[in-house]
Amino acid sequence: MSKRVVVTGMGAVTPLGLDLPTTWQAMLDGKSGAAPIQSFDTSEHGVKIAAEIPTFDPTKIMNAKEARRIDRFIQLGMYAAREAWQDAGMAITEENAERIGAISGSGIGGIGSLGNGFKTLFDKGPDRVTPFLVVQMLIDLLPGMISMDLGLKGPNFSVVSACATSGHGIGEAAEVIRRGDADVMIAGGADAGVGPIGIAAFHAMRALSTRNDDPERASRPFDKDRDGFVMAESGGMVVLESLEHAQERGARIHAEVVGYGLSADAYHVSAPSDDGDGAARAMKMALQKAGLSPKDVGYINAHATSTPLGDRSETNAIKTVFGSAAYDVAVSSTKSMTGHLLGAAGVVEAIVCIKAIQDGVLPPTINLQNPDPACDLDYVPNKARKRQVEYAMSNSFGFGGHNSSLILTAFRV
Repeated sequence: MSKRVVVTGMGAVTPLGLDLPTTWQAMLDGKSGAAPIQSFDTSEHGVKIAAEIPTFDPTKIMNAKEARRIDRFIQLGMYAAREAWQDAGMAITEENAERIGAISGSGIGGIGSLGNGFKTLFDKGPDRVTPFLVVQMLIDLLPGMISMDLGLKGPNFSVVSACATSGHGIGEAAEVIRRGDADVMIAGGADAGVGPIGIAAFHAMRALSTRNDDPERASRPFDKDRDGFVMAESGGMVVLESLEHAQERGARIHAEVVGYGLSADAYHVSAPSDDGDGAARAMKMALQKAGLSPKDVGYINAHATSTPLGDRSETNAIKTVFGSAAYDVAVSSTKSMTGHLLGAAGVVEAIVCIKAIQDGVLPPTINLQNPDPACDLDYVPNKARKRQVEYAMSNSFGFGGHNSSLILTAFRV
């Protein structure tokens, strides 16, 4: 019999706050983290807005010398991991270190450091490229650095599936525990792609909103006037444990991971099919593994990035899976407030599902002023809503046709 997996720690640093409580309250208040870009000169760029974390200070968890040698995405992930670890109340010993691991990833990794490296190469020559560039840009250095920081000697690797990364990370970490290869796993993701090359690249493929004069209302999932997503930076982590291990140490249990589905679109490099077939299959698998019917799910945190095709495709996928129950389930996109967190989106949004279950309140989809007729579900428009839900689903979909779906619930004996 496979082990039950519970969540005992949560941490997040986002454009809405430097910790999870601040982030969650900002969501309930319907605040936007989007603003004019501060980190670089955008005068030559077509997109001048993003959701940054301008007050983030990595020296809260490492010295300044170490911070200079580590890419920002790793800093954000380590920062969130510290919060999740403290929340879980875990202690590492010689006896348990080999039974505790880390799985985390990033959509685009150290793209900022890589961009700086190319600039140095072209401007000053190869001998001036920093010897730290390789460890700055590699995505697997995130779980590697977390393991070194916390002393974790168990399973350790990265998942990389674009914007589905940390959804897959949580699901795969849960599977590691279920099969008995570890007792505890820290899982999540981080991204810090708001920079000249990141913004230019996503803008070139017409993925980003160009609502430069109104950044707080630029991310508008399911709205008829949506024109692309707002790029954001973030780090998020959860601590997962086998139920037995959590109970033995008297841990506070936030939630249980009961369903995990994954699939491929096998359709297009960056666009989903209009019917949402791949997303639907991931959701169906998650429901099947959880032993649930669609009517059992009370809330869906949608992937919905504010792109014309993506939001419609996900709406169609929900209708396919939920049937008539699609009009009863509450759906919202917190990307309307955070912007698109890329590789951190899945974990932050899974945490949102847990908080919604715990607090009996659903975060809104802000900026939904002119609903798209093709997107006609209950998207919790503009204001948070009090509602008790037993099961919540978190969807994450990535370029390349990668889909993940998680189902979480309050823990019951």
